[in-house]
Amino acid sequence: MAKRRANGEGNIRKRADGRWEGRYTAGHDPVTGKQIFKNVLGKSQAEVKEKLTAAIRETAGLDILKAEQYTVETWLQFWLDNFGKMTMRPSTFESYSGNLRVHIKPNIGAIQLTKLRTSDLQKFYSKLLTEGRVVRKESENQPKGLSPKTVRNVHIFISTALDKAVAEKLIPYNPAKSCTLPKGEHMEMKTLPLDKIAAFFAEAKISGVYEMYLLEIATGLRRGELLGLKWIDVDYNENTIHVRRQICRIDGTVTEGPLKTKNSYRKIVVPADVMDVLKKKQAKDDGTSEYVFFSPITNGPISPDSVLHMLHRVLDRAGLPRIRFHDLRHTFATMALQNGVDVKTLSNILGHFSVGFTLDTYAHVTTSMQQDAANKVGDFLKESI
Repeated sequence: MAKRRANGEGNIRKRADGRWEGRYTAGHDPVTGKQIFKNVLGKSQAEVKEKLTAAIRETAGLDILKAEQYTVETWLQFWLDNFGKMTMRPSTFESYSGNLRVHIKPNIGAIQLTKLRTSDLQKFYSKLLTEGRVVRKESENQPKGLSPKTVRNVHIFISTALDKAVAEKLIPYNPAKSCTLPKGEHMEMKTLPLDKIAAFFAEAKISGVYEMYLLEIATGLRRGELLGLKWIDVDYNENTIHVRRQICRIDGTVTEGPLKTKNSYRKIVVPADVMDVLKKKQAKDDGTSEYVFFSPITNGPISPDSVLHMLHRVLDRAGLPRIRFHDLRHTFATMALQNGVDVKTLSNILGHFSVGFTLDTYAHVTTSMQQDAANKVGDFLKESI
C-alpha cells in the first residue's frame, strides 16, 4: 500500500518487483486541467525519498508539458531560429547550424530535453575529441578528432541554448555548466620575416595578386574585410579606406556580411605609396567590378578559401614556409609595434574590441620592446654614473 505523504511531497510505495517507487505531481495540463504525474525509482525507501524530494524541488515552477515536447535537437534548432539568429553574425549561425546537423543530432539529438544530464554532454565532448571529424577525402590523413577549440565552440552553443531553456522554465538547471572542457590550444603566431617580404612581393607580382597582399601587410585587415572592400570605400584625398563589411561563405554561397564587432567598423590611414598602387589598379580594372579585389569569373567577391590557397601558392613559389592568412595581419601588427606605433593606435587600426586584447595578443612583442627600452636606459645611466 502506498505510504501517503503531505500535500506536495508525493507518495512512496513498494512495487511487486521489489523496487521502491515515488510518485509526485509535476504540474497540470493547461488545456484539460488534469494533473501530470511523474515517478522515481530506487532500491530502498530512503533512496526513493531522497530522489522524490529532489525531483519535486527541481520541477517546482517548470512548464513540464511544454518541456516534454522538445528533444535536445528540436530545442537547439528552436533556439537557433528564434533567438540566436537575431543576434549572431551569419557566419556564426552557419557554424552552429553545421555543428547541430553534423555532430549534435546524431549523438545526443534524440535525448529528451528534460533528461539531458552533464554526463551525457561530457561523454559527447570526449567522443568529439577522439573521433568527431567528418571523414572526407581531403582530410583522410588528418587526426580523427576535432580540435579543442571546435569542441569548446560546440559547448558554447549548447550551453547558451540551455540557459534560455532554464529561463523559459523548461529545465531546472543547465547541465552544461558542470562540464569539464578541453584546454584551449595556443595557436603559434607566425610572421613573414622582414628580409623575406621582398621575395614574397616579387612572387605576388608574378602571380597577379601583388596589390592584395601589399594592402594586407600595410593595414592588417582581416581576410573577410580585405575582400569586402569596394572602390567607394577608398578615399584618395585623405589616403584612407573605410572598413564597412566583410565577405564570408554562408550556406555554401560567398556573400557580404556584417563585421565582427562594432569596433571593426573603422577608417584606416594607408601609406601614400600603397594608395598610388591602388589608384593604378582601379584605372586598369576600368569599372569591371565594384570590389577592389574580385573574382575574374563572376566579377563579384572572391571566396575566402581561394585567397588562402592563393597565398600558399605564392609562398611555395617564393620558397617560403606556409603561414595562415591571419599571420599576414600579425606581420603588420608586429612591424607597427617595432617601429614605434603605440598599442592604442594599433588596436584601433586592427579593429580590436579592446586595447587589452591587443596587449595580450602581442605581449611577446611589447615585452621585447620594453627590454630594449630598459637596455637603452641602462646604457645611459651607466655612462652618467
